[in-house]
Amino acid sequence: MMPPFSRRTILKALACAGLAGAGFAVPARAQSFPQAFSSFSVDVSELKAKGLGPFADIIGAAALDELRRSFADRTDPRGPRLVLRLTSVTMTAFPDNSSGYKGRGGGGNSGHDALEGEAMAVGRRGEILASHPMLAVRDVNTSPLTPNEQGRAVEVAQHYVRWLRRQI
Repeated sequence: MMPPFSRRTILKALACAGLAGAGFAVPARAQSFPQAFSSFSVDVSELKAKGLGPFADIIGAAALDELRRSFADRTDPRGPRLVLRLTSVTMTAFPDNSSGYKGRGGGGNSGHDALEGEAMAVGRRGEILASHPMLAVRDVNTSPLTPNEQGRAVEVAQHYVRWLRRQI
């Protein structure tokens, strides 16, 4: 004869069933990324479609350079390609590196730069094996008198790829 289930076991089973029905199920192995890649590429076509033109090329080149550097230990000619599709860049209009009145904090509004996109592992036949959407945000620490938009674009692209390395 089987022992009766405890109230705790029944409640736990009901809770798990309810969460699974609501879409909160824990994924079994949700799109695990390969650990090695044959090549790297960056797609900035959406940024160009938004009118960023050469600025999108600067971001793409910086991201590709950082992909090659950050993932140098994860290359294998038999692996899939790692394609980074960048979809949105946001740069604060008024960067401010002040730390407030007499350095006590609470003063300046430093603002943030952000880069959004998706990393995809693409197989030999062009099929997407795994994808990872991501938004990376970094604080801006520069003077409004010397905003250096190109330098900030390079920095946010590098920041994005470094976080991507930690994520996949």
